Amino acid sequence: MDFFIELIIKTCIETLYLTGMIILIGFILGVLRNNSIRNFQRGFGSKSLMITGFIGVPIHELSHAIFALLFGHKITRIRLLQGPDESGVMGYVQHSYNQRSIYQQVGNFFVGIAPIFGGVFSIIALMRLIIPQSYSSLISILRNSLHVTAINKGTVEGIMNSYAGLIKVIFSLKNFENPYFYIFLFAAICISSHISLSRADIKGASMGLVIIFLILLVLNALDLTKYISVIDLVRYNILIVGILMVAIIFSLITFIISLISIMVRH
Repeated sequence: MDFFIELIIKTCIETLYLTGMIILIGFILGVLRNNSIRNFQRGFGSKSLMITGFIGVPIHELSHAIFALLFGHKITRIRLLQGPDESGVMGYVQHSYNQRSIYQQVGNFFVGIAPIFGGVFSIIALMRLIIPQSYSSLISILRNSLHVTAINKGTVEGIMNSYAGLIKVIFSLKNFENPYFYIFLFAAICISSHISLSRADIKGASMGLVIIFLILLVLNALDLTKYISVIDLVRYNILIVGILMVAIIFSLITFIISLISIMVRH
């Protein structure tokens, strides 16, 4: 009995290590997104959804579609952009999968969270194209994160200082003198306005999360997870947080701009 309890606890901790930061940051992005959308609607009316949506929604839905295909799912219907329906849905991807395939079931988690990573990598690609100096700073931060072996106060402070420096580089005077920077900023705001997960996304991801937990449970029962070191898990989480910090930064910027839109209109 004690063995079984220890097995469950260990599996819960490992599942948390693998998915916890993604889920936490997804929740933060959802809060920022919902408040930003609400503020934009107060400032500019319901049509503001389409202003940000014509870029953000297709990227959101394409992210679902790409991950669905990567995990062998069959896309049965897709709508990249539409006017908000009565539930506020502006796009969707309907897909089916083989329930006897563990790989495809695990894929539900990644298909569900896909917009977060799709949005982040879209913003990073735009950085590479339009503001390469900022892109280089980001890559340097991510590379340095691979050398971290423990999470402590010094590590956290170092990471926060690195991203504070990245924000300064992004919003440098040189970038403001670049006319293409404003295109990047607008596109990044549109993407971050629709980067968070819908209830349907969360429901789909939770199905895959259960399967991930069960796989880890079996691996722990067979004592196969001993080959994964604590340092590997630390570096994985630092890297994941580093990548998703891009989404946090631009979602915060979007939220601040949404607050300004209210003050301007009122």
